[in-house]
Parts: sequence; C-alpha cells; structure tokens
Amino acid sequence: MTPALLARLVSGEGAALLASLPPYDEAAAFTLADRLRAEGFDADLVAAALTQSRLRARGERKFGTAAHGMLFTVDGLEQATRRQIAQLHARRFSASGTRQVFDLGCGVGADARAFAVAGLRVTAVDADEVTAGVAEFNLRSWAHAKVRHGLAEHVSVPTAQAARTIGVWLDPARRTPGVSDLQGRTRRTFRLDQLAPSWDLVRELGAATAAAGVKLSPSFPHAAIPLGTQAQWTSYDGEVLECVLWWNDAAWDTGRSAVVVSDQFAHEVLERDATGANPEPARLDRLHGFLYEADRAVIRAGLSGALVRRVDGAELDTGIGIVTSPRDVVVPWAKKYAVSDAIPFNLKALRSWIRDHRIGRLTIKKKGASVDPVQLRRQLRLKGDNEATILVTRVGGAQAVLMLAPVR
Repeated sequence: MTPALLARLVSGEGAALLASLPPYDEAAAFTLADRLRAEGFDADLVAAALTQSRLRARGERKFGTAAHGMLFTVDGLEQATRRQIAQLHARRFSASGTRQVFDLGCGVGADARAFAVAGLRVTAVDADEVTAGVAEFNLRSWAHAKVRHGLAEHVSVPTAQAARTIGVWLDPARRTPGVSDLQGRTRRTFRLDQLAPSWDLVRELGAATAAAGVKLSPSFPHAAIPLGTQAQWTSYDGEVLECVLWWNDAAWDTGRSAVVVSDQFAHEVLERDATGANPEPARLDRLHGFLYEADRAVIRAGLSGALVRRVDGAELDTGIGIVTSPRDVVVPWAKKYAVSDAIPFNLKALRSWIRDHRIGRLTIKKKGASVDPVQLRRQLRLKGDNEATILVTRVGGAQAVLMLAPVR
C-alpha cells in the first residue's frame, strides 16, 4: 500500500467502503471484490479495503474487538504487541515515574495505544511512511499521542533535568526489506547486527534514558544482556513472544526474569527465585509422584531452578524445565501431571507396557529426546480401549519414558 492509497482509504469514499464491508469471509472475498468493482469502486481501493478487512479479522487475536476500528500492515500486525502485554509495558513505565514515552519504531502503534490509555504522553515514530500513517490512524482517539514519520536516529530525546520523567520504548525492525511471502510478510532476522535502529544505538539510548525498554526476539542470547539491565522473557498462553530489556528506573530486578501471561493472570519469575535450587538431577527410580513442566518463558530465561525450589524437587535433566517432586503444589506458571510409571526408553519394554494396559489412544509428548513421535506411534502397535499420555524425555542424561495423567 502506498501513502496515497492509505490517504484515500481513511477518508471519503475509502472510509465509507471500509465501514460498509461485511465480516471477513475468505471464501466470499473474490466474489465480493468483483461485485464492488462492478459497482464502480476503484480496483486498488477495493483491494486495500478487503486487505484491511482480512487483517482486522486476524487482529482480533491480539486486540479483541478493537481491531475492527484499527488499520494494519501485514508485517505490522505480525510484530504488534498483544494488548495484554502492551498494558504490562505501560504499567511499568507509569510505575517508574515516566510521564512521556518516545516510542521509536512504533509499528502500527500497539504499544503506543497502551501508553496513551495509561495517560502517558506519547511521541511515536516509525521509519516507514505507510506504517507511520497507520499508527496515526490507530492513535487518533488520544490527543496526547502524536505520530511522526522518521528515523529513530534523528529523534532528539530530552536530556538532563527534563529527562527525569522521559521514557524510551524501542521496537527495532526485525524483518529485512525485500521480497514478501504469499502472506505479504518479509524475511525475519534474528541477528543483532541487522536491527534497525542499530544495536549500538539501542544500547546508547537505553543507558542514557531514565527509563527505557527494548522489545527483542525471544531468541535473544543470555550472553548479550547488557550489564545492569533486566532481561524479561514474556509468554502468552504458553507461547514465548518477546524478550524485553529494561534499563535504569524500569529495570526493577536486574538479571533474567520471565512473565507468564494469560487472560486471567500475569506471573513474574525472577532470577533470585532460582537461587539455591537443588542442582542434582532426578533419578528414574524416584519419579513416582508429580511432574511439573515450566512455562516456556521460564525455560527461555534459564530459570528452571525457580520451579525446582517452588516444588522442592529435582529437574529431570539440566535446563529441560521439567521437575519431579513428591509434593502436590499449585504453580500457576507450570503444568502439573501425576506420574504413574517410569521406565528407561526401550521400544520392546514400552510396547509391552502399552499391550499390558490395553492402550488404543496415545498422546506422545517429548522434551529433550531424539525420537520421532509419528514413527514411534506406528512402532507401538496400539490396540485396546484405554488411553494414555507418555512423555519421552531425558532423566539424568539418559532417555526415559514417563506415563502421565493430568492433575487439575
């Protein structure tokens, strides 16, 4: 979409066309497009309106019903912060004494909207002209939120006394310009030296601002965490979505941390929660009891030890994020199972167990094991009326099979 086409879409005939569209239906999209063109609407405008209708329907997953009053780009929606997580970013800035946030690399304005809702003054900037225009549309309801088209490198952030209530939020571009895929998305990059703005500028702005946050890939390496910052991995419903580096007043607990978010709660796990955890791995002959599987954000943050301490247990194998314990403990950021049996991984022995228990329906989970679940299922020759769940994993460095039952 060009800036000129965006301008047509948000005013006059284009805005009326977009507002008149029915709920998006992929199967009916081509027929609807033909009808609208036959009614005299410009083909480019029809295509742009239908694209927005499709993206709005997809955007409900992140923004709920608010998506139907927003505009998106394909890459912008892909990278946009989910509403519940953006609210956490805004609360941290507010609680850190921030009154104005410079959102550099604002994308479609997902975080900027949360900042504005929290009452923070917002200056949102994006290097792409169309994306900046989309963000301006999405922030139109808040007079204290302004959008500019420009480079983060050219933004003058207040310093000295004026900077005491200033926050900076950076979301460096992690997609490289070039050919798009069939969904319109460009290639994702995971390299720090390919960020825009540059990694050097990110660190410079973070260190120089009273409160700063930088949204990065969940694959951000632990070794690259700048001294004195808080690196926070965040998941939503079990999917790790981001790693945010927090600087200065916004770095409440330096080191690694994880935030586990759902529609019902947000739980934080800190590096100090893992301090003093039992380093000894579990033993196969002591697994009868309960099994706890840490949320993926906790594992990405390297904080499996927090789960070990919480349940007073032992990790099955170093860094695997699954802990055994005889104790029945409520851990909101971990799944819990009862362990009914545990054996070394051996196809013949596992097949015998399946036969003896008349298992005809089997759920195969794996973690840290070199097995193909599809192939294993074929080899087990399932037959019977019962069902079971097994976990193929490592226990003390050796592959094992654990028979599980969920615990509510």
